[in-house]
Amino acid sequence: MAKSILICDDAAFMRMMIKDILSKNGYTIAGEAENGAKAVEKYFETKPDLVMMDITMPEMDGIQALKKIKSTDAGANIIMCSAMGQQAMVIESIQAGAKDFIVKPFQAERVLEAVKKAVG
Repeated sequence: MAKSILICDDAAFMRMMIKDILSKNGYTIAGEAENGAKAVEKYFETKPDLVMMDITMPEMDGIQALKKIKSTDAGANIIMCSAMGQQAMVIESIQAGAKDFIVKPFQAERVLEAVKKAVG
């Protein structure tokens, strides 16, 4: 069965890009969220195998959403996405339990490598 992935990014264009890369490679898209609060809500609704989470989002940022999901589901697989120069946030998200992080702009190979590493 294809692994399901929840895509969380405030930029519709980024969600579309990630969705395109993943669906072309046999992954199922569990849903999309445009902010951290929606990401947490959608996570518990859809129970995806993996979450691709942007760090910088309105309402609730990706790190807060990561911590909230992890506090309820310690086994959650989450990969953080960030723009260059967010080193401190990347370190914080790994410490909070993120499996990996991907730097924008995305390279399809890097996205797929991180996803495979996180959920096989």
